[in-house]
Amino acid sequence: MNDLVGTLHAFGRLFDRLAVPYAIMGGWAVRVYALPRPTYDVDFTVILARDRLPELYAAAEHDGFTVPEQYRGGWIDSVADMPLVKFRLYLAGHGIDVDIFLAESAYQRELMRRRVQHTVGGVPAWFVSVEDLILLKLIANRGRDRADIDDLLLARSELDEPYLRRWAGPLGVEAKLDEVLATRE
Repeated sequence: MNDLVGTLHAFGRLFDRLAVPYAIMGGWAVRVYALPRPTYDVDFTVILARDRLPELYAAAEHDGFTVPEQYRGGWIDSVADMPLVKFRLYLAGHGIDVDIFLAESAYQRELMRRRVQHTVGGVPAWFVSVEDLILLKLIANRGRDRADIDDLLLARSELDEPYLRRWAGPLGVEAKLDEVLATRE
């Protein structure tokens, strides 16, 4: 088992111990739904009240992860209006980053209701749906994200297009979604 898979499972166990619903997103979700590709971090969305963050930080530190001081001090980052906290695991001279998005918006709560279980390294884990992964990739909109969307569209013949369209407008990615779905026709 490689370091990233071990990190993914370590946080899955940590979330289970704390009774925190989670879903894996990012490169690991792309690996589950499409073509395996290199990824160097682990990304989660969780349902966790902000007042429980100190509990999460303490549990993660107990398991050998580092919590940057600014987060311990109460700071919360944001990416595309989604609150984010970060962790790091140092192994044999390199670090593994873990990004955890707090599910606070209506969209993120819906994303968590739609999560699905897949197996990684023989262990079941929760993942965002393929449709939510596409929407998240459209929000991020980096070159790698567009390539991931292309891979997802090639690997998945059936998508819940009404769901994608329902959220594309509120998320501000409607034109981008139209563009990527046009490539399927």
